[in-house]
Amino acid sequence: MDDKKTYGSQSDINSGDEIVISGIAGKFPDSDNMNQLRENLFNKVNLVRPDHDRWKIENSNLPRYLGTIKNVKKFDADFFGFPSQEAHVLSPETRMLLERSYEAIIDAGINPKQLRGKNTAVIMGITILETQEKFLYEDLQIGGVNIVGCSTFATANMISCYLDLKGPSYTVDTSCSSSLYAVALGFYCIMSGICEDAIIGTAHLCLHPFLNMQIAGLGVLSFDDYCRPFDIAANGFVRSETVGVIYLQKAKNAKRIYATCSNIKINNNGYMEEGILFPSTFMLSTLYKEFYNECKISTSCLDYIETHGTATKANDPSEVNAIHNVLCKNRKSSLMIGSVKSNLGHPEPASGIVQIAKVIIAFETGLIPPNIHYTSPRKDIDALFNGTVQVVTEATPVKNGYIAINSFGFGGSIAHMLLKWNIKQKINNGAPNDDLPRLVILSGRTEESVKLFLNDFYDNSIFLIVDR
Repeated sequence: MDDKKTYGSQSDINSGDEIVISGIAGKFPDSDNMNQLRENLFNKVNLVRPDHDRWKIENSNLPRYLGTIKNVKKFDADFFGFPSQEAHVLSPETRMLLERSYEAIIDAGINPKQLRGKNTAVIMGITILETQEKFLYEDLQIGGVNIVGCSTFATANMISCYLDLKGPSYTVDTSCSSSLYAVALGFYCIMSGICEDAIIGTAHLCLHPFLNMQIAGLGVLSFDDYCRPFDIAANGFVRSETVGVIYLQKAKNAKRIYATCSNIKINNNGYMEEGILFPSTFMLSTLYKEFYNECKISTSCLDYIETHGTATKANDPSEVNAIHNVLCKNRKSSLMIGSVKSNLGHPEPASGIVQIAKVIIAFETGLIPPNIHYTSPRKDIDALFNGTVQVVTEATPVKNGYIAINSFGFGGSIAHMLLKWNIKQKINNGAPNDDLPRLVILSGRTEESVKLFLNDFYDNSIFLIVDR
């Protein structure tokens, strides 16, 4: 069997069999959903804060700033039918992934109950669950349910269990590229016929100060509490949190299409004389060459690359040099790049899903959200000085409809993905051409949730809300 045809691009298959992103849900730093993330990105809000509540330890070696999400302790156990004992020892990452999975399926226009018994894959990109120390070694529970509730395998298996999904279900860990690796594996599962759809998710919470100090010891965290990818003042990243899920399926089965996955490819740096933590310009260049040869899409069509862009000394020059060497040939204009980490810090294994969220925002609005904290280019990146590559600092129109994503792991695992927009022509901006009133029925488990739905409708001018 030809592996490239089985697991490679979608250039030779019918459009109905193309793999698309049809649903997405997430919680991001200071952004409870995609709408809030969109507003924060376009308003150039710095989403990392010193006044977080994750810990109160004062230490000069402990960076103050974090990008944190809200309500990590809340979970509606009754809604999912969780036994009380099990819910209390379930890691917050697993709880929120179950909620976001449900939301992403609904966002795709599907009732989650319709997936029961279906061969749906569930693949999670996770590195560390920081609650393991407490649940496994301190807070012992009779019956041993702790070991299920706070193990990385459960982040995928719990979703398969409680949504009654029969497809492959597992967790992948490639450090900071984990979530894009998970997307690649889901893509391969559907392309190879193992399943027809896949729930791909990721979660990263910063709950323990000691892990922050360990990462600071690597010399990759920012000293001034800002993440400045590609900037002359770049000195590392700020850590941050994200929980996100996307739903993949074939275009012919999709009720909504945010983007088509034109291709996704993964590899590893292999041996590095500098050590396992250093990126390889050569292997990045190799990946790009193989990628675009397989998918038969000209690199001149690229509107933008959402880079890994961590603002570290080792990463940014290697990444931009590889982009310049391979992806800037035959271009008449600068290749635009940016990094969502400038806005919300580095959510490590969850990076890929945040990058996808940003690209979907660009496709839905027609504008690429701007990079922040960029004033002048780093002196060791020539492509930024000669204008071959340019950092997006203002909202920029999407023209050709192709955006690529890079994601790198500490261990050398690299992923590159190309998304194509789905052009949607709305007649009369989606509004009906008559003046008949429409009845919208809303329900929620709390008054607050119903008000949230109502506010969303109020914000959309095509709806007339009758509040009684």
